[in-house]
Amino acid sequence: MTILLYDLVGSDPSRPFSPHCWKAKLALAHKGLAYRTVPTRFLDVPGVEGGASKTVPVIRDGDRVVTDSFDIALHLEQAYPDRPTLFGGEGGKAMARMIERWTQLTIHPFLGIAVLTDIHAMQDPPNRDYFRASREKRYGKGLEAAAGERDEKLAAFRAALEPLRSTLGYQPFIGGASPLFADYIVFAAFQWARVVSTYRPLADDDPIRAWLERCLALHDGLAGQVPAAA
Repeated sequence: MTILLYDLVGSDPSRPFSPHCWKAKLALAHKGLAYRTVPTRFLDVPGVEGGASKTVPVIRDGDRVVTDSFDIALHLEQAYPDRPTLFGGEGGKAMARMIERWTQLTIHPFLGIAVLTDIHAMQDPPNRDYFRASREKRYGKGLEAAAGERDEKLAAFRAALEPLRSTLGYQPFIGGASPLFADYIVFAAFQWARVVSTYRPLADDDPIRAWLERCLALHDGLAGQVPAAA
């Protein structure tokens, strides 16, 4: 049975942008599993699978509904052990959890403000109103004011990526010779920015860019099939 993945989109369903949904999509592709995406806007989320989660991704795999991108990856690893591994064992799961925390605390906060107004612009009017109200409550300031801080914070963000930059100097992927879920966790954050905004969080000569290109080519170019924002 084909797995259903509820995938966050704006007014254009061909441009899914959620980093968490991208993690789930890449995990499904890594496992070689058939899946179908269900384009889901912000205001649609409360109705997904009877209110299973306040956020997406959500998958339905047969009778099983799974929420949260990391839990989805754990489910796929357990349910399909004969498929390529997402973690490479228990140690890989622990490593991926650390990478997830680092990404959420280091990468997402900056990219979240860097692309804030771009995400707003991608929505239809009702979802645009929802996004503005919810994010201005979260940040305690207007969208434009929050996004206006990105240039002053850019240098510190780039410096904070040195652990990633240094690791990729030793090996082609965070997972080593080939990608694991840890790669998808970090890559999905940059895919988020790539899909929604022309803002460039990385310098043109940053070696991280070569890893991003490798990730864009994975799984028959799955992530690269969505063009970068123009």
